[in-house]
Amino acid sequence: MSQLRVRPKLVVEGADRAIEFYESVLGASLTSRYVMGGTVVFAQLDLPSGDVIQLKDPDDVDRSPADGGCGLVMDIMCADPDALVAAAVERGAAMIFDVDDQPYGARQGRFRDPFGHQWIAGTALTKTDKEIQRALEVWATDGGQQP
Repeated sequence: MSQLRVRPKLVVEGADRAIEFYESVLGASLTSRYVMGGTVVFAQLDLPSGDVIQLKDPDDVDRSPADGGCGLVMDIMCADPDALVAAAVERGAAMIFDVDDQPYGARQGRFRDPFGHQWIAGTALTKTDKEIQRALEVWATDGGQQP
């Protein structure tokens, strides 16, 4: 992938209710939804314009705005997340979690920029929807942290 793609990821209390809301209000179509330990850890909605929004339930890392969190995480799809995250940290960003190969089939890391915004930089997913959901179930059973 030679271009960066940035997609907003909304952190919302009640991700499934939010999915229904965005489907009915924005005409969005749910294309992916994964749960881990009963919590929506990732959902993607395609908008009629061709744009994409993602959302998830809050966790220990990103709280909802109602709980004083930022409510938004930017997701960057790129070919070299290691280099991108290293450049961000070199320029003052704080690591939230290191870039690593994730069990759901992407190489990702998360940082907070000097202005307080959270960013996940990673490669495209390499697994099917069923494989991703299974990996998350195994990860939750093994006591893994939510992505």
